[in-house]
Amino acid sequence: MNALPHLSTVDWLAVAIFFASWAGYAWYSEHSRWGEGGLVRTSQAYRLQWAQRMLEREIRVADSTLIGNLVTSVSFYANTTIYIIAGLLAALGASDKLLSFTTELPFGSQGNRELLELKLMLLLASFVFAYFKFTWSLRQFNLLCILVGAAPFGKAGDPAIDHYALRVARANSLAGDDFNRGIRAYYFGLAASGWLLHPVVLGALAIGVLIVLYRRDFQSPALAILRDEK
Repeated sequence: MNALPHLSTVDWLAVAIFFASWAGYAWYSEHSRWGEGGLVRTSQAYRLQWAQRMLEREIRVADSTLIGNLVTSVSFYANTTIYIIAGLLAALGASDKLLSFTTELPFGSQGNRELLELKLMLLLASFVFAYFKFTWSLRQFNLLCILVGAAPFGKAGDPAIDHYALRVARANSLAGDDFNRGIRAYYFGLAASGWLLHPVVLGALAIGVLIVLYRRDFQSPALAILRDEK
């Protein structure tokens, strides 16, 4: 709280752009009607098809392998995030040395220890958020494993089979969505690091991340493949 009086108008504006970009894009891609054709929601339809095909197979080794690969990816990010958080906590403990380093950079600005700690806290909060999302995604993938293990055998068209396939697809989508939120937190965490240099860098990086995420989720070749566009 002691750092708040040291925030300039540019700082407040940059932080507002940062949070507006992060929260606004999350709402746009996940909940708005304009985000229905994006990569996140398009992949959910394929998860339902996967669940339906899985229930038609008596031997589900391939499905177990695919889920194992997903769990491995999430575990890698969760473990990596722990090291990042540990490094940021160490940086908070050496804020005096870090302050002298940042002020010597070409775009570094004069500041004080309290303000620097606030900037580090924003960066730390971004990766703590990512860690919670990755670990929750991991737990949901474990629940998905249970659903796959308990899955009955049957063909699409049977109401009971269709309902179970929908449950499996929803569990898969919940886990995948939280993984995507963790990845998004990584992107904006990198943007938050720009505040260490200058608030203008923070705002510019937040907008840059927003553009990158939009292009990848709504205009990427990967989305064209899922849509089967020529």
